[in-house]
Order: sequence, then C-alpha cells, then structure tokens
Amino acid sequence: MSELELAVEDEPRKPNQSGSLCPAVKAADMIGDKWTLLLMRELFMGANRYNAFQRALPRISPTVLSKRLKQMEEDGLVIKKSIAGEKATEYRLTRCGRELAPLINYMSKWGLRWARRRMNEEDLDVGTFMWDFHRTLNTAELPDGETVFSVSFQGLDAHSKWWLVANGDVVDLCTDDPGKEVDLYISAPLAALAEVWMGDYEVSTAIKDEEIHLTGAAYLMRTATQWFPKSRYADVRPKRFVGEDASA
Repeated sequence: MSELELAVEDEPRKPNQSGSLCPAVKAADMIGDKWTLLLMRELFMGANRYNAFQRALPRISPTVLSKRLKQMEEDGLVIKKSIAGEKATEYRLTRCGRELAPLINYMSKWGLRWARRRMNEEDLDVGTFMWDFHRTLNTAELPDGETVFSVSFQGLDAHSKWWLVANGDVVDLCTDDPGKEVDLYISAPLAALAEVWMGDYEVSTAIKDEEIHLTGAAYLMRTATQWFPKSRYADVRPKRFVGEDASA
C-alpha cells in the first residue's frame, strides 16, 4: 500500500455474501477498503480526531470520512470518545484495531516491494505529501530550540508554499506564513522531493543535480542528509514496478 494514495470514486461497502466461512474473507470484508486501511494507518501514527484525518487525507470527502469512521466503530476497530470540556470527539483503537498494526505494516512493505509503480502525476497530492513529509522530519538531528523551514514547489499553481516549524519533537505544518524567521528555504519540484522522501533519490544527489535547492543556515545545509524527512519505508526497495515486465 503506497503512502501516496490515488483518488477513487467511493462506493458503499457491501457485506460479504460469498457464503464462505474462511476467516480471511471475513477480515477482508472489514478492512479491505482503501480508506479504511489509510485511516487505520493514521490511527497507528497518532491521529485520532476528525480534522487530523482530513488534513492527512485531503482527497477523502467529509461524507466518505464520516461513513468510514462510523463503519469502523460498528466493526469494533475503534471507539468514539467525547473530550471533557470540548465539543470535539476522539477515535481510539480497540484491542481488535491494535492487533492490525503488524498487518498494516507488512502490507505497506509488501506493496512497496511488489505493487510499486514509477511516480506518476496522479500519485502525487501535495497536501497528502506534505503531511507525511512534515511528520518524518528527523528532529533529533536539528539544533535545540525552534527551526523554521520554508518549502516551495516549482511548477505548482496552488498550494506551492508551505512552512515547517520544528521545536523539540513537535513539528507544525503551516499553509500560511507563520511570520517567523526562516532558517532554511527548500525549493524543488514535487516529484523530486517525493522521490527523495520515498528513498528513490539520495538527497545529496538531488542537491548536487540541482533538483533540490537549499538556501539558508550553513549548518542545516551541511547536515541535510541527517535531518531530511524520509518515509519509514524508504529502505524497502521495489522488486518490480507495476506495468513493467516482472522478469526484467
């Protein structure tokens, strides 16, 4: 399962009518939907509120998101809890949901190894990408205190500028200028930055090839290979690219 998901038309989930007692079929009936899998991934990564799911998955419509969360609650994957003193609610994994963690992790690795295809425009959504990008920043390699990054995407008409504000282990993603002094400017085409994040392109090589431009604090430029965001699956190399001869 790629972390850069494609948009698909939503269809109501139909209960399994295969007549099979196979537990794998029953399990697939509960979690075999793309959006359910992506929501489970977000829950495992710490998201638990409706607006957090929306930010992480900008291509999911509010209607579909509500339906999926309700279905996941009915299936026993999550429970919905009210927050004391707030109108908001949180979604929490049940034991049933938590036990899916190894499966989701293995599916991600399997998908990258065997179901991967070369980067296409339809694979890339700048909002989804930046959400993943900002939460994989290696903050342990940054200086103490606050570090501000400005990310500009070449060739995008909309949502071409983003800001990351890192302080300790907390990284905030901003679509509007936070009004802070920027420590490092990052400029690149979306595809190039995504290739680096996915592990297909070394950041040092991308900088040398002038696909990624860094401007700002010398220390951050010098240590880019250490703090630069990368997917947790960047070390998983594809065995093939979908659409190509598998024997190649």
